[in-house]
Amino acid sequence: MQKTNAMRILDKNKIEYNALEYDCSDGHIDGASVAEKTGQDPKTVYKTLVTIGNSKNLYVFVIPVLEELDLKKAAKVSGEKKVEMIHVKDINKLTGYIRGGCSPIGMKKQYKTFIQKEGLELEKIVFSGGKIGLQIEMNPKDIEKAIRVNFEDLIK
Repeated sequence: MQKTNAMRILDKNKIEYNALEYDCSDGHIDGASVAEKTGQDPKTVYKTLVTIGNSKNLYVFVIPVLEELDLKKAAKVSGEKKVEMIHVKDINKLTGYIRGGCSPIGMKKQYKTFIQKEGLELEKIVFSGGKIGLQIEMNPKDIEKAIRVNFEDLIK
């Protein structure tokens, strides 16, 4: 298995994680499909969303795959008047990752990152490992050892 930026950062910081590979040849890379393919409860599988605020600062939100980001709550916790999703075409340029393989760990820059607060109650959460076909499973409290993160209420 080829290491991604996210995995290299976790390894460098000696943070425990499991890498979960899944077959993406059928093109089904949405969160529900990934949860099913990796045998995970969808409540523990999180997606990474990148937004831009009025200030032009970027913010990363990590929420359960079956939930929807509440942009008003997202704006409030980021201190912005308003945030909106970045365009798909800009994901690689801004994060170094591609749509469907965007990890909150190992982006080109360390953007302010927020994780849905219920994640803290889970023993493990699963999120993109930095490429399509790869997920990382780890204790959400350990994510704070790799990147600065706040746990907030972010969903509708």
